[in-house]
This record gives sequence, structure tokens and C-alpha cells, in this order.
Amino acid sequence: MTNSPQRTGIANLPLHYGKAPRWLFDRMTKLAREITIAITTEFGPEEMLHRLSDPFWFQAFGCVLGYDWHSSGVTTTVCGALKEGIKGLETDLGLFVAGGKGKTSRKTPTEIEGVGHLLKSDISSLVYASRMTAKVDNSALQDGYQLYHHTFLFTKNGSWSVVQQGMNEGNRYARRYHWIGEKVTDFVCEPHSAICSQARGEALNLVAAESEPARDTITQIATEEKPEEIVSQLKKLKTLDLPSRHHLSLVDIHPDRLHKTLLITYEHQPDNFENLLSLEGVGPKTLRALGLISELIYDVPISLRDPARYSFAHGGKDGHPYPVDRKTYDKSIEILHQALERAKVGDKEKIAALRRLRAWL
Repeated sequence: MTNSPQRTGIANLPLHYGKAPRWLFDRMTKLAREITIAITTEFGPEEMLHRLSDPFWFQAFGCVLGYDWHSSGVTTTVCGALKEGIKGLETDLGLFVAGGKGKTSRKTPTEIEGVGHLLKSDISSLVYASRMTAKVDNSALQDGYQLYHHTFLFTKNGSWSVVQQGMNEGNRYARRYHWIGEKVTDFVCEPHSAICSQARGEALNLVAAESEPARDTITQIATEEKPEEIVSQLKKLKTLDLPSRHHLSLVDIHPDRLHKTLLITYEHQPDNFENLLSLEGVGPKTLRALGLISELIYDVPISLRDPARYSFAHGGKDGHPYPVDRKTYDKSIEILHQALERAKVGDKEKIAALRRLRAWL
């Protein structure tokens, strides 16, 4: 079963370094396990994917587990506690967690393949989804946040979700990206659904709907023009006095170093932008270089719209950006509350978690 992606949210969080203390992480792991068991038993593993793909619910989950609500560390710690908590129970729960922070994120394909014999779905589609969500958020959407965390969650039937995070050392914020792979949408065209953010600016947004002509032009350039011709065009652009706009920066683009990657795109002849993006070696600098040619030589601009918006999963009390969806809101509360009530942990931990839930409300 192959699922198409739908990104469900982006959250900006203050960038904090360091690790959660061991005593806290151990308790988070235990509580995360119990809550996950309760939810998957009552509603099925797919519901856990839905909950984690909701940035509002994910934040509440972190609060209930005991982590700072506003810290970038909530992403890595909650995902780490969840992965550690269900270790050994994956087959019974029907829920699997791969990836993590830093070097661990690069082990995601291997971890997916390692449980392939337990799945009823094509593991290659899961590996592809993991790769493409990371590529979109790191290369096709250049918003200034470098990915350093990637957690891929999936079920036996091939349903999946992604929670990944990037950092911007300039503004000292982290941005979290949520994906849910279920609706028929496109990896490279408006993959956002609900977005939660505190700040936004300009971004080189190749996945915006208005960037479709640019995506087509970039694919055409990469497949029809010889690498030598593209490199020559880039060298000419570097001699021009270009506007000092972030998306037009040529400072870190070295045409000669792109030749090898451009040769790959020329030899593979991808027939659309998604296939181009999926090629090994095609990263931010390659796309930015091709985007520059598209915009400055072919006069086909790329969107600068940052997809992060001031919106929240359940709306706002004053009706902005839209009225609170009371049914969804109440369901989120009910699911967390029921899971906490059924969690087989000590009374003190359970009472403390319920208090944190009430405080979050």
C-alpha cells in the first residue's frame, strides 16, 4: 500500500542545546510507552500516526511527558522517548519508529528494511517516503533551517508519518515539520495542510503552487542542457552585479563543483521535478543554481513564500485564523486523558501528567 504525503504542520521553537537529564528521560520513556499502548489498543496504530502528525497534539504530548513546551528539545526528546519506549513491542502494537537525531537519522532506511519481513507493505515505498520528506524540507524548501532530526513512524500496513526538525543558528530557532502519508497529494506541490509557526520570512519555495512553471523549467534545464552549458551560464551569472536578495545569492555556488551532479541529471533524464529531486546528489545548491538560471535567464521566477503561517491545529479562540474546531479539540483531550488513565505507571507520575494536561488546557 503506497500512501501519498500531506504535510500537516510546521512549528518554530527556540533553539536549545544539551540533553534531557537521565532521570527525566527514563520517566518520559515509560509514560510514552504506556500512552502509546493505550492509544494503539483503543484506536489502532494509525491513530497514533495521526496524533503525532498534528503539531498541536505533539506539543501537548511533550507537555504531558514532562518536557518544556517551547523548547526545540521537545521534538528530539519526545521522539527519542517514544522510540525507546516501544522497543520490543513494535510487532504487538503494529507501530514502528525509525531514525532520530544527527547520525541516527541516516540509519532510517536500514532500520525500515530491518523490519521489512514484519510488514504487509512494500518497504521500498516507505524508504522513498522517508528520503523525499527530508529532501523536500531540506532542498526544495530552502527556508534557512538545516535538518538535523528525522523520525519516521510507520505501521504494518504501510501508513506513515514523519516528524523532522531543522535549526537556524542565525535566529536561534528550530522549525519542526510534520507529515502524514495518507491523502492523494504531491510531494513537490503544496504538501502543507495545517501549519503552526511563530516566525516566518522569505524562502526559496520550490514546492509552492506558483512555482510549478519554475519546477518544469528547472527539470527541462537539467535534462536538455549539457552540463558544460549550465556551468557556463552560472559562471556568467557570477560576473553580474545581482540584486542583494537571499534567494539570488551566488556566493556559495561553485559552478565547476556542480558538474558531476549535473551530469547525473543529464544522464538520468528525469521526466518531472519529483524524479529530479529524488536523484542522489541533487541538493540545495544544485536546485538553487538551476533556479537562478530559470529566473534570471528564462525569466521564470520561483516563489519566495514561506509556507509557515500563524495558524494552529485547532484554530484560535478569537476566530483567527479560523474558529476553534471543538470536535477535534475535544477528541484530542479525550484521547490523551484516556491514555493517561489507562497508563500503568505510578500514581505520582499519572497525577503529575494529568495536572500538566489540565494546565495545557
